[in-house]
Amino acid sequence: LPLAFGFLFAGVIAVPIGWRLGLWSGLGYRVAGIAIGPLLAALGLDVVAIQHFAEFGVVMMLFLVGLELEPKMLWGMRARLLGLGGLQVAGTAVLVMALALAFGLPWTIALAVGLVMSLSSTAIVLQTLNEKGLMKTEGGQSSFSVLLFQDIAVIPMLAFIPLLAMPELMDMAVDPHHGGHAGGTGHGEAGHGTDHGHDDGHGASFSLVDGLPAWVAALVTIGAIGAIILGGIYLTRPLFRFIAMAGLRELFVAAALMFVIGIALLMTLVGLSPALGTFLAGVVLANSEYRHELESNIDPFRGLLLGLFFITVGAGINFGLLFDQLGLIIGLTLGLIALKVGVLLALARMFKIEGQHKWLFAMGLAQAGEFGFVLLSFTVANQVIPSALADQLLLVVALSMLLTPALFILYEKVIAPRFITSQEQEADEI
Repeated sequence: LPLAFGFLFAGVIAVPIGWRLGLWSGLGYRVAGIAIGPLLAALGLDVVAIQHFAEFGVVMMLFLVGLELEPKMLWGMRARLLGLGGLQVAGTAVLVMALALAFGLPWTIALAVGLVMSLSSTAIVLQTLNEKGLMKTEGGQSSFSVLLFQDIAVIPMLAFIPLLAMPELMDMAVDPHHGGHAGGTGHGEAGHGTDHGHDDGHGASFSLVDGLPAWVAALVTIGAIGAIILGGIYLTRPLFRFIAMAGLRELFVAAALMFVIGIALLMTLVGLSPALGTFLAGVVLANSEYRHELESNIDPFRGLLLGLFFITVGAGINFGLLFDQLGLIIGLTLGLIALKVGVLLALARMFKIEGQHKWLFAMGLAQAGEFGFVLLSFTVANQVIPSALADQLLLVVALSMLLTPALFILYEKVIAPRFITSQEQEADEI
């Protein structure tokens, strides 16, 4: 109860103040998280465990995004989905890897860092685009295509990263500030990663595909996706019609939550991203007569869980390590943002995204993403990235997410007004 009250109180106070100052709600939540972070640390609470729970808000958000997209519209986006998304992930990963090699990191660690930093934040970008009414613009749709590809790309990344394991390198690349001990820094994000690396929505403790031959596992996975699509088409209408007969709103809310959680669980059991599964279910239900009812029931839970997620991002910042290596961490964060903006502007030019839309696209996706926390924990658990380096990278991910609202404000106040041409006409004579 004290923990729940603390989170809700911090959010209720910080977000309205943020709105009054013209800031986006997510920044208000993160400021609240920074404010209550020392209290959580003093109470010995595991911020990372709370964050894994709160990440379910991203799953719900992708379900709601899917409800807005008809299958025909999604098929029409396929070129940008594969072209823009694929080139963004590959281009960013290669450039970050090259810089990591230049810093003297072994190629396996450099490649893992490149993959982690190639992702952007689905939660922050989609929430901001929706709040500011920019989702339907060319820049918003291009951003969505890239984010969707990134969510799909997490699956092969999770399969590939363990192949980079080099236990003998775990004592290398440890920063001299930390000494030789790999794993005792800060709030213990990377240390907790070993516990959570397999249970944050990408592989539960019980799995339907563990130990199966690759072709059988692939069939099981395809079967699970098929079950979601066929179930969405043929089973949901009779089920919701049956529930609607009772006339109880709370029963429909329970059914909607059961539906989303059930799909997330099924995806987890076959080793896929639950966000991807619920997005697929949302697309299947986009033409359903119960679409608006589902949206109105899921949306409050999505908002609360995303708010909690943003609070944990703020609370999880390890200020001890940040102040120890302030210049290095801020330099790495700003360097990552600049590099991603450069890659995205080049892609915008290649795909003929013009004017203010290219800047919205480039500046909106310039941060690292929440899957960075998941993948960094996973790399530490699989002895791919040393714990001390992972702690530094966790700070870079968190700070880049914290700076995203500033990039949106820069776009809104400085860049967008330059592209609004003066088209005022003289008033008609009445």
